[in-house]
Amino acid sequence: MINKRWLLAPPAPPEQIHAYNNYSPLLAQVLINRGFDTPERARRFLEAKDATSGRFLTFKGKRASIDRTLARIRAAIRNNERIVVYGDFDADGVTSTALLVQTLRSLGAQVKPYIPHRVDEGYGLNSEALAKLRQDHAKLVITVDCGIRSVVEVEDGNAYGLDLIVTDHHSIGAELPNALSLINPKLDDCAYTEDMLAGVGVAFRLAEALLMIHATGRNGSGSRLTPDDLLDLVAIGTVADLAPLDRLENRALVKQGLTALNQAKRPGVRALMEVSGVKAGAVGAEDIGFALAPRINAAGRLDSAMTAYQLLMTSDPTEALTLAKQLQELNVRRQELTRAAQELIRTRLEMDEALDSPLIFAGDKGFQSGIVGLVAGRLTEEFFRPAVVMEEGERESRASCRSIPQFDITHALDQCADLLVRHGGHAQAAGFTVLNENIPALKDRLLRLTRQALLGQDLVPTAAIDAEIDIHRIDLEAAEQLRQLEPTGHHNPMPVFMTRNARVLEARTVGKDDQHLKLRLARAGQPPLDAIGFRMAGWIPKAGECVDIAFTLDVNEWKDTKTPQLKLEDIYPAGKSGVITA
Repeated sequence: MINKRWLLAPPAPPEQIHAYNNYSPLLAQVLINRGFDTPERARRFLEAKDATSGRFLTFKGKRASIDRTLARIRAAIRNNERIVVYGDFDADGVTSTALLVQTLRSLGAQVKPYIPHRVDEGYGLNSEALAKLRQDHAKLVITVDCGIRSVVEVEDGNAYGLDLIVTDHHSIGAELPNALSLINPKLDDCAYTEDMLAGVGVAFRLAEALLMIHATGRNGSGSRLTPDDLLDLVAIGTVADLAPLDRLENRALVKQGLTALNQAKRPGVRALMEVSGVKAGAVGAEDIGFALAPRINAAGRLDSAMTAYQLLMTSDPTEALTLAKQLQELNVRRQELTRAAQELIRTRLEMDEALDSPLIFAGDKGFQSGIVGLVAGRLTEEFFRPAVVMEEGERESRASCRSIPQFDITHALDQCADLLVRHGGHAQAAGFTVLNENIPALKDRLLRLTRQALLGQDLVPTAAIDAEIDIHRIDLEAAEQLRQLEPTGHHNPMPVFMTRNARVLEARTVGKDDQHLKLRLARAGQPPLDAIGFRMAGWIPKAGECVDIAFTLDVNEWKDTKTPQLKLEDIYPAGKSGVITA
């Protein structure tokens, strides 16, 4: 683990804190740090009302037409045409697929899902699958969470006689596919106000528009399904895909979705909570990110994502529990494969004396495509460098990339497009397919681009500290107040605090392979505080030693008892943290 540079936010003036009289001083400081510089802006953020509901009907542009999209889908339903919802194999894609299929079925559509197999077909649209779907009498294919860069595949689909509607949220390529309609808020001529929805957010807005327009049709009859019935899927997919939760629309959708999740009406969600140890009624965004989503993702990583899809769609509790247990087993295996691959690459880097390289570029025939993204993410976290991890095939290889804020990996891949079969993604997470003969040239070019971009930069991760707290002021009330920031996640992380000179009463390692650090910290005249540091067992302080710690503050619930608990972000011997004031 690389220690971080602590960047402490300056304390707000007392008069500014006082203006936030409806919130605790600690919460007020966090809100001010995040740019909510008036109590009214803070209130709107915390309440997170969905002011965008229904506005998807204004999604218009030269290539982005909600009117054309809705008209074609409704015609397909009226004419009993076969519709296929074509999704992706990750949690965002699976939830998007389930959401849109459920919606279309409620409207009487003849619809089936199609999620490609990661190993056999790879990410996104593929022409062979489209040909088979047409042979199976499909007339309309609606993509979810994919397709915006599938120029050739969409052209092939057109030639087969398919109508294609592409709904996606990924970045736009140099050329747009010639689909019947494109629904992506990132399109230049799209007037929709939120361009950072997850794939499931885009699918939800389309489903919402379909349900609304159906309910106001001539016969006045609506579907028994309502948009609220879909929000549990929206929350899972949005959090899983790291959609920014500082955006009010994403925040509102996830907040409403957590309410739906905690009701656990969907049998598959209820079963998934059971096998992952998540308690209905107390589900937060962190539970999605660390418990529910990894198990949904495990299906597409190691087997078929259709197992996860079936789990979300089943109405049979017995079937749901069987499927959830299958996902649990796949997730355990996924964890084992990820650890083994990470250790193999680390050993190779040490042997090649390449630990200081600005780019980690590794591949192996034994790597499974479903875990390369996870391994890349772990390596980027461990070494704070961009990482490319490939599953090497006989003729071509598939890779996942993860990066750091200083380096846009998708932009770098755009500059290597002549060497790639396909590629796409976001600034800090991407993927590509490459012919094996081009791998050496690709590695050299990416290494050069990385070296140029990172030249002269001090590559040390930072921990943004919201406030310094005396350990004696940490209590349950403070932790409960901070829960108003939920849902926390990407771009709205849990606030991080720091405490200096905390005295360690007990330190030990816990978890599989003793990789986690567990501390008990002294507080004069008060019960000790528990702290847990995940994958932080590289340094274990001695009892009686004092430490500086950066941490998030959470509430631990055990047998109807609530206590404050610290989750360590970083730890130094006392006085060694080197705090910088922003």
